[in-house]
Amino acid sequence: MTQPWHQLRNSLNNSRLATLENDTDYEDLLHQRLIRELDENALRGFEPDQRRDLVERAARTVAADVFPQLVGDGKEEVVARVVDEIVGLGPIEPLLRDASISEVMVNAPDEVYYERDGVIYEADVVFRDDAHVMRVIDRIVATIGRHVDEASPMVDARLQDGSRVNVIIPPLVPKSPVLTIRKFRQDRLTLDDLCSIGTVTPEMGELLAACVKAKLNIVVSGGTGTGKTTLLNALSAFLGQRERIVTIEDPLELKLQQRHVISLEARPPSVEGKGEVTQRELVRNALRMRPDRILVGEVRGAEAFDMLQAMNTGHEGSLTTVHANSPRDALGRIEQMVMMAGFDLPIAAIREQMASALHVIIQIARLADGTRRVVHLTEVAGMEGALVTLQDIFSFRQAGIDADGRVLGDLKPTGIRPAFADRLAAYGIGLEHDIFDTGRWR
Repeated sequence: MTQPWHQLRNSLNNSRLATLENDTDYEDLLHQRLIRELDENALRGFEPDQRRDLVERAARTVAADVFPQLVGDGKEEVVARVVDEIVGLGPIEPLLRDASISEVMVNAPDEVYYERDGVIYEADVVFRDDAHVMRVIDRIVATIGRHVDEASPMVDARLQDGSRVNVIIPPLVPKSPVLTIRKFRQDRLTLDDLCSIGTVTPEMGELLAACVKAKLNIVVSGGTGTGKTTLLNALSAFLGQRERIVTIEDPLELKLQQRHVISLEARPPSVEGKGEVTQRELVRNALRMRPDRILVGEVRGAEAFDMLQAMNTGHEGSLTTVHANSPRDALGRIEQMVMMAGFDLPIAAIREQMASALHVIIQIARLADGTRRVVHLTEVAGMEGALVTLQDIFSFRQAGIDADGRVLGDLKPTGIRPAFADRLAAYGIGLEHDIFDTGRWR
């Protein structure tokens, strides 16, 4: 089979172009010539790295034949940008390749931002115009068989590497199409990693691992971008290798180390409004799959009712996340989501379900300096009258902010012995650190 760049070179004419004003002119003309000459169908048969290599060779061939005046670093930059335009996501491709960047946000053609270590920076890349942004958006949504237009101006998608994408276009955003990409980490953080960066302390990490091994039902609570899924994934490392695990997500993000894992993913409705599969349907189906553990990536709606039912009917050791700003708010959110299931249940019955089903709430927050830390480890202690009672086992106490803007404070045990201590003992789990005031954990 003739290589694509050889086909390209043989098909080029010998004409030379007039004087070009700047790199953008070179990029536009080189891009147009490559698009016209390359066999896109043939390129689809290659792996991403191979496809990029082929297009890069073709771009250098064109640049050498048609733009001999373009040399050195200038040529390399033009070639790199054109290749990103053809096989990647254009100007933001270098940001997506940077492993230290966690989020990329395109607010307008000349307003591109990224997040690194919890802090937002403005990028030095730009799109040419709104149409350029829309071409990148269309390339993303086309891979999942979706399209975005005035009739369907909002779309959630996923890149090949698992990164989450949200798109919203005019008229819902009058200024310009907006593209937000939350990158998928290829290197999953372990609990030891979270201890080393200060998200949790070694004492708390030991206790969290013990809670997972003892099959406590755990809720990870926090705001958007606080690291809930990262923490959930780290905790999943302590699930048993001989357990059957079913995960339910929208979209898929968890990357479990165990072998016996079945991953279920919710499906949005088609353009015609058909074919939707909700997380609630997946949770109910998971109960028929003989799971030892059920992990719900994020509970958002009526599936909260079925999740509590599962926890209360023998499916212990379930883990999930919820958007909330405190452990008490997390209970309130779950209560509201149970009510969305459409059953006319009294509030007291819902709270009794929560009190008996849930054992631990882990509250994680992004602090003012951008760091992500667990700020509460809270036990669901039971009912007191009509109220679900909570008690902190660990609590973060902020002591101030230093001259560099870093938040000062410590995550310390409260000294309270939780009610689930006897359960850990029943599973034969002991703790090396004397965290509590009774000393009965050794």
